[in-house]
Amino acid sequence: MNPIAAAPGGADLLLWVAFPYICLAVFVVGHVWRYRQDQFGWTSRTTQLLEHRWLRWGSPLFHLGAFAVIAGHVLGLAVPASWTEAAGISEHVYHTGAVALGSVAGITMVTGLGMLCARRVLTRRIRLTTDRSDKVLFPLLSATVLLGFSATATHNVFGPGYDYRTTVSVWFRGVFTLHPQPEAIAGAPLLFQLHALSACLLFAAWPFTRLVHVWSAPIGYLARPYLVYRRRATPATPPTAVHQPRPVSGSRRAA
Repeated sequence: MNPIAAAPGGADLLLWVAFPYICLAVFVVGHVWRYRQDQFGWTSRTTQLLEHRWLRWGSPLFHLGAFAVIAGHVLGLAVPASWTEAAGISEHVYHTGAVALGSVAGITMVTGLGMLCARRVLTRRIRLTTDRSDKVLFPLLSATVLLGFSATATHNVFGPGYDYRTTVSVWFRGVFTLHPQPEAIAGAPLLFQLHALSACLLFAAWPFTRLVHVWSAPIGYLARPYLVYRRRATPATPPTAVHQPRPVSGSRRAA
């Protein structure tokens, strides 16, 4: 049975065609505007000097988990199932590996994000530096991550299993190839749909938050020459002249 529904309705066209393209347009135009108007604000606005114990563990866990999750999404959403099968990877092997590696990456990312959020809420100095964009970004990012993690855990870890590559992936690729198929995701489980919608909102908010620092990764550091530090030579101190007392004018030697 084909999991894709027959004909999309008006709500499906609004949610899975109009809304994604609006978010993508805001994503592109917003980045251009941000770069032209706020280049000095194109930063992650680190608060390491204010607090570093939570950041020391939370930031690496979050970033490593995020990189792994993004790689998994690229493989699962952008690469059709026929390609992996042609490479000799069966559906069972792909599903088992995706669930195992995705669970580890998801737990790592959720743990790191939880530490960063707790740090921002519980540390007064960090809380005072939280601006309006952070108050939008952290809840939206947390909702997107938790919805994706919950969808995977509910349906593919503790549930009977759900092949999102026949529904969500088809819709995702159709959006970027300008042939959207809203009927492909209309029949997906609710958690997958909410995860997709929250991800669209995250892309729309991206250019107006600290997430823009992703495009400023210091990749040049990997190829730049080594820096050689040398101690500055201290010039020799000239000898201090010994000043002899000058004789008093008109003095006479005692007889």
